[in-house]
Amino acid sequence: MMVPQFFKKTFLTLSCLLLMGCSGLQVQLGPDPLRPLKEVLLEGSEAGKVLLINARGSISDAPKKEFMAEMPGLVQEIVSQLRLAEKDPEVKAILLKIDSPGGTITACDILYQELLALKEKKNLKIIAVMMNLAASGGYYISLPADLIYAHPHTVTGSVGALLVIPKISGLMEKLGIGVEVSKSGRNKDMAAFYRGTTPEEQEILDKMIDRAGRHFLELVSRHRKLGDREKAEIATARIFSAEEALALKMIDRIGYLPEALKEAKKIAGLPEEAKVIVYRRHRNPNDTLYNTLNSESLGQPFSLLRLPLVEGLDELQPGFYYLWAPGLNKQ
Repeated sequence: MMVPQFFKKTFLTLSCLLLMGCSGLQVQLGPDPLRPLKEVLLEGSEAGKVLLINARGSISDAPKKEFMAEMPGLVQEIVSQLRLAEKDPEVKAILLKIDSPGGTITACDILYQELLALKEKKNLKIIAVMMNLAASGGYYISLPADLIYAHPHTVTGSVGALLVIPKISGLMEKLGIGVEVSKSGRNKDMAAFYRGTTPEEQEILDKMIDRAGRHFLELVSRHRKLGDREKAEIATARIFSAEEALALKMIDRIGYLPEALKEAKKIAGLPEEAKVIVYRRHRNPNDTLYNTLNSESLGQPFSLLRLPLVEGLDELQPGFYYLWAPGLNKQ
């Protein structure tokens, strides 16, 4: 029987990796998460700096899993850059480029608080620029900005909270599988995957998710100075186009990244040729504003199941989210 060439190569590759592991030889196959962030100049030569920060992907404080490596999560990566900016007196503005469906409630709130604190401490300006997607928590982290730009084709909104609780009790029943539980209080195993939710538990969970959703809406209303009509529409938690978001006062302008950069320099009192910088773990040839990589990457994480319906599900763990879940598959 003929063995396909692909399987031959895969077998040989895995065999070599196994042998190298047994021999004690260490080979760096994935990104190096230990390399420090360093300033990289993208453009400009005059005094003053605009720092470009990429907020791309799901917002979490958990590390990202790459092939043969773990990389810092989005919270760690962005806060590290904010700490460097805090120490640099030349940084007068931050251009926050967002392409995110949101993430966990806690992670989104951490980034919101960190951006707000640095803005107040350094008296710097923040311009948020929404790219493909700035939904739910992706919108939440834009709220400290002095101006919010959206690309003409941005999807934003989804202002609300989400509770994810996987349930497999029906499947377990069909398979004849049960779980024995001893607990100290009737709600101790509330939201457990192996049984349904009681009316009392559902009421408790509804109150928790409503509180989180109201908090999000109140922040939007405070930062964006909404009227009753806008607030009522946004409270439906639907997504909006850029034009709809502008009409609801969720954003300030529709435009492109260079326009937002120009405005950032203007409101920060910087010259047109002020320096634009990023913090990266390595240098990229022909670097531009549109490069979203802070670290080396081998591309997509290795997986035998790169299916549209499977991708993103590993990120959606049980818990409370400011998240537009369909956006996970697009990151």
